[in-house]
Amino acid sequence: MEKGEYIERRNDGFYVAGTRVSLDSIVYSFKAGDSPETIRRNFPSLSLEQAYGAIAFYLAHECEVEASIRDGELEVRRAVPPLSESRPGLYARLECARRELADQDLAKH
Repeated sequence: MEKGEYIERRNDGFYVAGTRVSLDSIVYSFKAGDSPETIRRNFPSLSLEQAYGAIAFYLAHECEVEASIRDGELEVRRAVPPLSESRPGLYARLECARRELADQDLAKH
C-alpha cells in the first residue's frame, strides 16, 4: 500500500515525511480537538499543508494508524515499569503529596 507523499513508515511507526514528527503526536493532538492550524503552531517544523496531509492520511487509514499507536503504547508499557515498581519510595512520597493537595483542595470548597 502506498502511504502518500505526507507520511512515511519508519522504525515501526508513521512519521511526517522528511521530518522527525511522528504521526502519533499529530493524532493525539487532533483527537484532543486541535485544529490543523494549532497543530502547525505546536510543531513548527511542519507546514500547514503537512499538518492537513497528516490528518487526511490518518482519517484514510484510521484502523492501521490506531493499531500502530496501540502497539507503540504496549511496547512502552513493557519497556518502562510503573514508578510504583521501579521507585516505590518515590512513588509513595508522590502519592502522599497528591493526597495532601487533594485534601487542601477539598478544604477550599
